Amino acid sequence: MNIIIQNLKKKFGEKTAVNIDSFEVHSGEILGLVGNNGAGKSTLFRLILDLIKADEGTVRMMDREKDVNVAETEEWKDWTGAYVDDSFLIDYLTPDEYFQFIAEICGIGPDDLQLFMDKFKHFMSDEILGQKKYIRNLSAGNKQKVGIIAAMLLQPQVLILDEPFNFLDPTSQSAIKHLLKKYNEETHATILISSHNLQHTVDICPRIALLEHGVIIKDIDNSDGQAQGELEEYFQVTD
Repeated sequence: MNIIIQNLKKKFGEKTAVNIDSFEVHSGEILGLVGNNGAGKSTLFRLILDLIKADEGTVRMMDREKDVNVAETEEWKDWTGAYVDDSFLIDYLTPDEYFQFIAEICGIGPDDLQLFMDKFKHFMSDEILGQKKYIRNLSAGNKQKVGIIAAMLLQPQVLILDEPFNFLDPTSQSAIKHLLKKYNEETHATILISSHNLQHTVDICPRIALLEHGVIIKDIDNSDGQAQGELEEYFQVTD
């Protein structure tokens, strides 16, 4: 599923948060979005997900059979999964109840849900399921895990994760990188992630877009991991 952005602009007062003339995320890509705080990463994701309205321009999702403007139809929600922050969660449910609720909405039966959850046993580290603890009482890291797993439950063709490595310990960060790579290989889903962690982004994303003041200033080929030096130079990373 391609994501096509054209003449996309969003301002908050006098500040321009996003200003992208033309950009396309190709079907089956894992695209990393990097930039300093305030660069526009989260705003761009919210525009793609129609959580906020653009001042100008369009976001389209397109393949051989479909061509939809996300602001004009909800059809794209059938093939899109996302986790931006914990407002996506229903915090008065336990994780077990939340996953069951999502599964029922998506028409996923108990057996298929169990098979899906089994894939995340290592990632959950026996801290999520069966604990009888409300989501609101989980640690920030475990809330993050619940949100990521729920976003993948529908097995979406488009998966959008804002700062998926935040709050996770090193073992969980390694696990989610493996899960996302495997998911992309198995389903050829289009995956967009944002991250402040350059190393994780370079590890997982064959293509990286660098934002500055809402503008994509670099579109970097990272197919061989060659983006590390360019990103470190831009962010002035030193030993």
